Amino acid sequence: MGIHTVRQVELDRSQARPTNNKKSFAIRIGIYAVLVLMWLGVAGVGGPTFGKLSDVQTTDQTAFLPATSEATKALEWQNKFQTSQAIPAVVVLTAGNQLASTPVKALAEELQNFQYLDGVVVGPFISQDGLAAELLVPLSGDVKVKESVEALRTWLDAGKPDGTTAYVTGPAGFSADLSEAFGGIDGILLGVALGAVLIILLLVYRSLLLPLVVLMTSMVALCAAILCVYFMAREGWIRLDGQAQGILSILVIGAATDYSLLFVARHKEALVHGADRWKAVSTAFKSSLEPIVASGGTVTVGLLCLLFSDLNSNKALGPVGASGIIFAVIAALTFLPAALGLLGRAAYWPFMPKVSHGREVENGVHGLWGRIASFVAKHPRPIWMITVVVLAAGVIGVTQLKAHGVPQSELVVGGSEARDGQLALGEHFPGGTGSPATVIVRAENAQEVLATVNSVSGVDSAYLQAENGGPAMKARGIAAYEVDGRNLISVTLRDAADSEQAKATILALRESVHLIDHQSLVGGTTATQLDTNATAQTDLYKIIPITLVAIFVILMLLLRSVLAPFLLMLTTVLSYGTALGVSALVFNNVFNYVGADPSVPLFGFVFLVALGVDYNIFLMTRVREESLKLGTHEGMRRGLQVTGGVITSAGVVLAATFAALGVVPIMFLGQLGFIVAFGVLLDTFIVRSLLVPALVEDIGPKVWWPSKLANTKGASR
Repeated sequence: MGIHTVRQVELDRSQARPTNNKKSFAIRIGIYAVLVLMWLGVAGVGGPTFGKLSDVQTTDQTAFLPATSEATKALEWQNKFQTSQAIPAVVVLTAGNQLASTPVKALAEELQNFQYLDGVVVGPFISQDGLAAELLVPLSGDVKVKESVEALRTWLDAGKPDGTTAYVTGPAGFSADLSEAFGGIDGILLGVALGAVLIILLLVYRSLLLPLVVLMTSMVALCAAILCVYFMAREGWIRLDGQAQGILSILVIGAATDYSLLFVARHKEALVHGADRWKAVSTAFKSSLEPIVASGGTVTVGLLCLLFSDLNSNKALGPVGASGIIFAVIAALTFLPAALGLLGRAAYWPFMPKVSHGREVENGVHGLWGRIASFVAKHPRPIWMITVVVLAAGVIGVTQLKAHGVPQSELVVGGSEARDGQLALGEHFPGGTGSPATVIVRAENAQEVLATVNSVSGVDSAYLQAENGGPAMKARGIAAYEVDGRNLISVTLRDAADSEQAKATILALRESVHLIDHQSLVGGTTATQLDTNATAQTDLYKIIPITLVAIFVILMLLLRSVLAPFLLMLTTVLSYGTALGVSALVFNNVFNYVGADPSVPLFGFVFLVALGVDYNIFLMTRVREESLKLGTHEGMRRGLQVTGGVITSAGVVLAATFAALGVVPIMFLGQLGFIVAFGVLLDTFIVRSLLVPALVEDIGPKVWWPSKLANTKGASR
């Protein structure tokens, strides 16, 4: 080819390059814009669906029991004896002086016209001391219990006799108070979580636009997850409750923000090294894909292990939480890169990253994390030994954790009219009034079982139920109601239905009646709580080993090692034990909680182990990457100093989001939020910053055993 021809080809290429660049620019902008618009479309549909989740929630505690539970089987039979789907409310009237029966009877008659009544008001029953009266009011099951109870309370405020105080308690009252407490999930919880994350991101990035982009990534992921969860609940695949809904919001916001922080850190690093907007997004995607997918995978697998639970409430949280994590990963790897591609360096305004020109990046050897890495490298063995001793000391507090169940009256933190009414009821009537236990027995054994039930210590009274729901009385010709050869015995306990004494009575009842009729079933509110607690304890010992094995396998595949994943799992479990132990001491001595739900340790384990491993994944994938080039010791120091800032920020964000659960006045959510928030901070500042780096420094290349990296001091790519 001649000189003239070569020059002509070069000229043609130079003339064609601007056109090709324009086409490439337009194509990339178009792809990014389509991705952003698609996610915004999902948010537009999923956002309004958030308010519809309450329509597909299940509030019946028995619905979350396993099908094999005795309380569940008893409920199935009990429903056959009911002629309506009414929800029982207990109205308690108290006075400082003797109650006059006339105005109380007049109130009962007026209540017969209450708009949400489904059946007949039973009572009034005057207490022996004459200072209280009780009425049983069946409320319509066709109306939301919160609405009907609020209407009843408003009606009583205006219509109660002078000088009396009225309470609405019983199953309907507690359900209404619980619904009221969960009402903050839709607005207050989400607002507090997003506000906390926004403040942290503004401090981390010192940018006005980038925090909004990261928050938008979380919100589009949450909206997509809400659509998925709503569909699953509507189709009956899962049984959704308010707790799962609240945890979903917090989990998605925290996880999506964490993944976004990692992606943004890689994106900014690429910009500092001189990459243009396209190359920066591409580099960030390639380098963060593996740790983000692996981190999301560990949390997803950990949550799906809840499917092995015998409690339907735990099973529901598995797919609910897993769907949220999956959408958080997808949004962080699609919406966020597209948004950063469209904005380029402008996303970081007013402190846009500048090209380093050979200088160290912000997290270099002279930064805070560089100094921490050097300190750990100089004293690895003393650091990990002291850290282990301190963490182990915190584990001792686990012995003080009272995770044996919480009385129904203590579920709502703060004011509760149902709780006050239950206390008033217990002062003047047998404690179990309004929440009777039920015994389903074969008709031929009914009289013998009834006599045995009345002889059990802790039983105040019992009767065979007639068709109208009242007691069967031979003298008046009112026969016991029989369904498929079974009778129902209604049992009033002496102690409050949610007390430990009542649970002991249920155990004694079951033992006694089963001796007479092995097919008999003992159910009711107390039996439901008893079976729920027992099943939750069993789940704890079954699901923890399954979760550990599943996450360990993922770590082995990710790090191509056996020893490193083993160490990471040990440190994470140790951190979990410390968080649980310290939390137990705080619950008992600071918040003065009467106990904890048996599911709290299980949920705390799933979240802390899965999420705690996340930060170790962020760290160790970078350490492995650097070790391939620099060797294990230098790779550890380099990995810690370049990931220190982003992982610390991610930990603070996740802790803040889970701490937001404290604004919902539900004891379970408050306890879970504290355990996870404290545990995440422990993982972030102690385990990942000191313990893991010190162990890797002390063990050296052998930490990668049995991979080839265990036998090398360093390697080039």
